[in-house]
Amino acid sequence: MRVYTKTGDDGTSGLIGGTRVEKFDLRLEAYGTVDELNSWIGLICSQKIDQESRELLLSVQNNLFVIGARLATDLSKADLSERLPLKPEDITQLEKEMDRILDLLPPM
Repeated sequence: MRVYTKTGDDGTSGLIGGTRVEKFDLRLEAYGTVDELNSWIGLICSQKIDQESRELLLSVQNNLFVIGARLATDLSKADLSERLPLKPEDITQLEKEMDRILDLLPPM
């Protein structure tokens, strides 16, 4: 298996579903940024952290993989929303955790 396909030599990248977009398309920037965040979370998880934080971060990572896959998909050609759902509870979980952490900080 090769790490290159030569299909991007014309300045385009392929989305899930086969659509080609320019390499500077904001969608590529978005899922690249999501991937980068995911890698940082993976680095944090590889350190010695408490189990509760690790579980939360692994949940966030799973959601980021879903978000990345959705960003990489041309929804007019393939719909992953059934196979890769995101739930309102996922956002609520993050908001509760952010509130909990903010409550630990001293007032500014």
